[in-house]
Amino acid sequence: MSFSSNMGISPRKLRYDVYSYSYQQDSKTPLVISVLASLIERTLARNERIGRKCGFGVNHNGFKTSVRVFDCNETPDMTIQSYLERIFRYTRAGPSVYVVAYVYIDRFCQSMPEFRITGRNVHRLLITTIMVASKYVEDMNYRNSYFARVGGITTDEMNTLELEFLFLMNFKVHVNVSVFESYCCHLEREVSIGGGYHIEKTLRCAEEIKSQQRQYDHISRITL
Repeated sequence: MSFSSNMGISPRKLRYDVYSYSYQQDSKTPLVISVLASLIERTLARNERIGRKCGFGVNHNGFKTSVRVFDCNETPDMTIQSYLERIFRYTRAGPSVYVVAYVYIDRFCQSMPEFRITGRNVHRLLITTIMVASKYVEDMNYRNSYFARVGGITTDEMNTLELEFLFLMNFKVHVNVSVFESYCCHLEREVSIGGGYHIEKTLRCAEEIKSQQRQYDHISRITL
């Protein structure tokens, strides 16, 4: 799949993907992944600016031990776009799963005001929320051990992250239709009010990275 610099991503295209995506007819990566990647990349940049302005590192701002469970020892050398595409490629989780995962991330950040998304915790937060969302949305799912392998962590780590996340969320994982629709609308606004530039930039960067990487028939190994 290739993208040109003047490619347009419209709210209508995004909505069509979320509600009408077909694995049989569509082999390309769902647009919601690019929109979500753009949102998270800007959140990371904003948190880094806040950390510098306030004079403390965003990774050391008084997190509770339970929240620090998402931290990696080192910042993974993989873009958000590439990581989300990897998850999609090996799990084939539908676009609605990523919308629900976005709901979970937003709820988690609202319920834990001391938590900030950083380069050290974003990958583990994503694989955890996507796995939980997949279990909520999809009829059939892979085992935790498979999600762990896709996400670049051990099965024990994946199990721990899932439990910690669910307890920190007080098991509030239900997403009704109106909430789902409101988050879809937010993602659409992200595209319509100017987010498209950031999305296209993310896509182009991801394509440049992918062009330099070998294509594997089996799951390649990554470590977070």
